[in-house]
Amino acid sequence: MTPSKPPFSLVGLDHVVLLVADMDLAMRFYQDVLGCQPGFSYPHLGMEQVWCGNALIVLQDYTKPEGAWARPPVEGGRNLDHVCIALSPFDHDAMSAHLRAHGIEVVEEAFHGGARGMGNSFYVLDPFGNKLELKGPPVY
Repeated sequence: MTPSKPPFSLVGLDHVVLLVADMDLAMRFYQDVLGCQPGFSYPHLGMEQVWCGNALIVLQDYTKPEGAWARPPVEGGRNLDHVCIALSPFDHDAMSAHLRAHGIEVVEEAFHGGARGMGNSFYVLDPFGNKLELKGPPVY
């Protein structure tokens, strides 16, 4: 039996949901440090969304009564290693300076493959310990 093709084609990352413990801090990080734009707002769910290019990052504040439904079963529990955010071309020194200016430590720098090809990446943590890979366009 030959495997059938799915009845759809993959387009790209639509959204990722990150659990946060302070929505104001989360919004400042994603908007001021990363430059995300405000997206859809669902205060009745304890949820805010920000645009990251043509995808969304959903910020779910599990510390508020409205968002308690998303509280991890184990304190600090995670089900995600990192999220890779595709970036436009950037200057290495300018990127380093920008992150430093916001008090963001670069956990790791790397050059490896991703959905768009081989490129340079900065790994950082958001204020809640979520690891983000900030990946430039392919070099080749």
